[in-house]
Amino acid sequence: MAATPRATSEAPSELSRRRHQLEHEWSRLVPVLSAAQPVPRRGDALRPEVTDSWARSLPTVDPGRDSAPVSGEVSPRWARSPLREPVDALSDELHSIADDAGYVAAVTDESGTILWTRGGRVMRRRAERVNFCPGGRWDEPAMGTNALSLALRTGRPHFVFSAEHLVAALHGWVCYCAPIHAPDGRVLGVLDLSTTWDRSHPLAMSTVRSLVTTIEAGLRATPSGPDRLSSPAPPRSLRLLALGEGELLCDGVLTRLRPRQLEILTLLALEPEGLGAERLREEVYGHRRVSASTFKAEVSHLRQALGGGVTHRTYRLTVPVTCDAVEVLRALERGDLDAALRHYRGPLLPRSEAPGVLRWREQLEVAVRDAVLSSGDPEHALRYGARAPWDLEVHQYALRSLGPADPRRALVRGRLSAAARD
Repeated sequence: MAATPRATSEAPSELSRRRHQLEHEWSRLVPVLSAAQPVPRRGDALRPEVTDSWARSLPTVDPGRDSAPVSGEVSPRWARSPLREPVDALSDELHSIADDAGYVAAVTDESGTILWTRGGRVMRRRAERVNFCPGGRWDEPAMGTNALSLALRTGRPHFVFSAEHLVAALHGWVCYCAPIHAPDGRVLGVLDLSTTWDRSHPLAMSTVRSLVTTIEAGLRATPSGPDRLSSPAPPRSLRLLALGEGELLCDGVLTRLRPRQLEILTLLALEPEGLGAERLREEVYGHRRVSASTFKAEVSHLRQALGGGVTHRTYRLTVPVTCDAVEVLRALERGDLDAALRHYRGPLLPRSEAPGVLRWREQLEVAVRDAVLSSGDPEHALRYGARAPWDLEVHQYALRSLGPADPRRALVRGRLSAAARD
């Protein structure tokens, strides 16, 4: 786990002195560079890569602008990004760093457009004022000198403190950034940790490097991740058969999912409003000690099978999935027991011990069984009895309901005998 920067390592007076020096150099040099005049001697407080970036940026960037330009909706780009799954696996750690240490974490694509952020409420609002949020463009031609643009340009980690930023609206910030490389060496984007200048801490750079190393290891470990420029297109038709046995049909073709993924998919199908991460984890694992990364890996594999059809943080299906268990419940709600019994093929995921599945299994069984026993139609009891061979009461009800000359009485007696032996 990456170390978390929690306090400044320099005295506040030293940080203030550095900031004052940089503000002075910015005020002295930026107007000269803007006017394309001969550049005076650079002060000792400035690094060459900073002034070089100022000179490159000024033809396209107004130092007085108040925020980054926005490229529009980026959710589809993040859904297709090869960085999504390894970043999701680190989501808890990144969220903890952002909340506990007062940072905003951001991930961009290779163009410098932010696709993902995490942060505490106060810092997130502050970041949003300058469009340091999904959709904001932070490449050098768009936003001038900053840690993200330098990391993208050089392919190396960078930090930018206070008035080293070209845009004056960013002088209250310090940013630590490292590029994320694909196994073939391509820069896929950057990871950035940003906070206010007075919380500057060199440990933040080692934290960013460590997190990027973990993300790059995740890219190498994901079979389709490193070379995947986009997620598979969502199937046109998804059919979940959760009653009797668990099966998922994608465009009519059986798709193999692990038992945990079937449990998660079934629970999300039965909870269309979605479930928070903690609630879903409890519904699947109960009180078992299971790491967050294990749980997130199961969700990620399911998301990949659905072509990206599961939202993040609050987990909800974003692609239409027809489910036999849902169809049973809807048929019962409208009083159509014939339709409910057509769809009811047996208990919900009968091999599952997940608490959420057990709860829904009982609810479905009780609802269907009670409707059968109160229907007055022996046909309903016969059909349900075929799915519940152990249920003595249902077989007895069917036998009482059939006429004395009905040849199906022999079938019911056989079921009664077998259930009594069990």
